[in-house]
Amino acid sequence: MRAPKLLFIVLFWVGFVAYGQNKQILYDFVEIPQSAMVNPGVDTDFQWYAGVPLLSGLSLQAGLSGVSVNDIFANDGLNINDKIRERAIYGMNPRDELSGTFQIELLSLGFRGKNPDNFYTAGMYIEGDAIGYWFQDYAILAFEGNADKLNQAFDLGQLKTRGELMNVFHLGLNKKVDNDLTIGVRGKLYSSIFDFNSTKNKGTFVTKEGVNNIYSSTVEADMQLRTSGLNGLKDAVDEGTVGSTVAKRALLGGNLGVGLDFGFTYHLNDQTVITASLLDFGLVYHSKDIKNYTLNGKATIEGIGIILPDAAADPNSDFWQDLVDDVEDFVPFEDNEDAYIAFRPTKLYGSLRYNFGERVDNRADCACGVNASSNRARAKYANSVGGQLYIINRPRGPQMALTGFYQRRFGNFMALKTTYTIDKFSYSNIGLGLSVQAGPVNIYAMADNLLSYGNLANSHYASFQLGLNIISWGKK
Repeated sequence: MRAPKLLFIVLFWVGFVAYGQNKQILYDFVEIPQSAMVNPGVDTDFQWYAGVPLLSGLSLQAGLSGVSVNDIFANDGLNINDKIRERAIYGMNPRDELSGTFQIELLSLGFRGKNPDNFYTAGMYIEGDAIGYWFQDYAILAFEGNADKLNQAFDLGQLKTRGELMNVFHLGLNKKVDNDLTIGVRGKLYSSIFDFNSTKNKGTFVTKEGVNNIYSSTVEADMQLRTSGLNGLKDAVDEGTVGSTVAKRALLGGNLGVGLDFGFTYHLNDQTVITASLLDFGLVYHSKDIKNYTLNGKATIEGIGIILPDAAADPNSDFWQDLVDDVEDFVPFEDNEDAYIAFRPTKLYGSLRYNFGERVDNRADCACGVNASSNRARAKYANSVGGQLYIINRPRGPQMALTGFYQRRFGNFMALKTTYTIDKFSYSNIGLGLSVQAGPVNIYAMADNLLSYGNLANSHYASFQLGLNIISWGKK
């Protein structure tokens, strides 16, 4: 079997794509500089900050909906084949997913301009995303076959998978319009390391009673797998040059794209605040190291036709290969190197926050002189409570999460934020975030779905973030 065919078949059975992590704990956590990465229009009072390279922003998320590892492998006395059939094959549906993403900040910094209303951010991070949806009809065919499923049309369009690895350069402006409104915009330059996607597939496979044989099977398919960068990486593995190849592509030597982030923070009054942001509104144009595979056509096959005794008289006949050739004639498996555009997974955040309790003095320069601008730093409150909305564009349509949160500040030394999130992975996702300020050093750590840590095998979702920054507020 040729390598491209093997790759196509493997992706049939191992769908794996991703699209972006919900950073609900980090969102609007204004004590942490990285909160600007999920809302360019966040309220910020820093004079400048610098992330410690490779340590300022580490995040990892993985999710599996529909079934957990424990559902299949728990020592509960049930037959594992029965559990696979009932809980996975028939217990899941095509909207269930396996997804994951990670992000590592390589460089991160921000500084206030000559006009103190303007705060600039810049940096670079590497990001990998993947998500794959459960292809139930494929699983039924593999587990049970089609002999007793006559006239049942299996949906080949259930295959939806997408993934990418890229380096992202960004430059942003956060502007305080007045004491109530802060807006922000960030431009991004994407440098792709590799990409693959197979999301617009159509087709059916159906078996009926045959005319010239017991059964006839009809395949009708319009399927495509698009890839960039994978062939070059395979060659790099063989040549021992993976590191240099990845570095070259990450530093603008790969397929390039552009994107924008937008955001704002608006104070309805001194205690009530609304925020929103739109992230990764962009695309990547893939034109280098392209390899696409297509399966397009229709064929009805009734198996191998053997005419005796003529067939026995020809020892060189390869009946199986003849069958494969017949199928390929009707449903051609082809490849090409056509360039393509891949859109980024756009994300939308929004929140409503109510502040109350004791006031916590702001550390920012008061800007009290004759040249003072609208950059009057607001005092913070010891307590905040509110709700957040998160929406991400997915191959099967928008996906949403709702979060309630409570934040507690202990002076300017420490802040805690706890969240309760409802999404497709869990209805009991409790998260906790901690930010500690020791002089100029900021340390933060966050984790989701804490109730599952007692039995990770039974969890559908896990996520953590951590980082280390140096922050200055300027002279008082």
